[in-house]
Amino acid sequence: EKAVNLKKDLAEMQEWMTQAEEEYLEKDFEYKSPEELENAVEEMKRAKEDVLQKEVRVKILKDNIKMLATKVPSGGQDLMTELNVVLENYQLLCNRIRGKCHTLEEVWSCWIELLQYLDLETAWLNTLEERVQMTENLSDKLDAVNDALESLESVLRHPADNRTQIRELGQTLIDGGILDDIISEKLEAFNARYEELSHLAVSRQISLEQQLQTMRETDHMLQVLQENLVELDRQLTSYLTDRVDAFQMPQEAQ
Repeated sequence: EKAVNLKKDLAEMQEWMTQAEEEYLEKDFEYKSPEELENAVEEMKRAKEDVLQKEVRVKILKDNIKMLATKVPSGGQDLMTELNVVLENYQLLCNRIRGKCHTLEEVWSCWIELLQYLDLETAWLNTLEERVQMTENLSDKLDAVNDALESLESVLRHPADNRTQIRELGQTLIDGGILDDIISEKLEAFNARYEELSHLAVSRQISLEQQLQTMRETDHMLQVLQENLVELDRQLTSYLTDRVDAFQMPQEAQ
């Protein structure tokens, strides 16, 4: 009777494992929204806990069959064979569910990381847009133009590492068919804004550099002219002091 009960327990255990495999490992999942992906992660966590909780039952079953095989070798041999099959299948099920759970957790982590990088780069784009707007309607003072140029250049020196991460994380998820529509839409919008703002910023940078160069050249010309006027004023003053007749002066002084 005990052998019959143990045999029944083995059959029930095998049936449960078959159902668990069908439910958690053989279903085709499509993750088209973050909610679907998050739900799948939570489901696989519960599946892993459920499977691992059966470890106690498996151990008790194993101990009972071994004890029976020791007491009744002839009756326990067949059960030991069935037990080994169940143990092998159980271990395989545990490994596969652990693996799938780990994979889904990694995918979810990848999605969260992508969102974080997008937030960082969006904040940078917002700052870049503000600096570009600050270059409009500048005063005609050299210091104001120089400060606006330096401020814009400091933002443009932003490293490209985050954008590389966005591209790689997005492509990894899209290649896996995970949230591909949502990610493609987000990346398209981000890349379009990045291209537009970066081109506008570089164009404004070049314009400010040219404006600054022109203003510096003009300042230099004015400085030279001022120096010449000062020298001319000194000469004229000396001529007047010496009561020199105008017709005796050089032509430019006249």
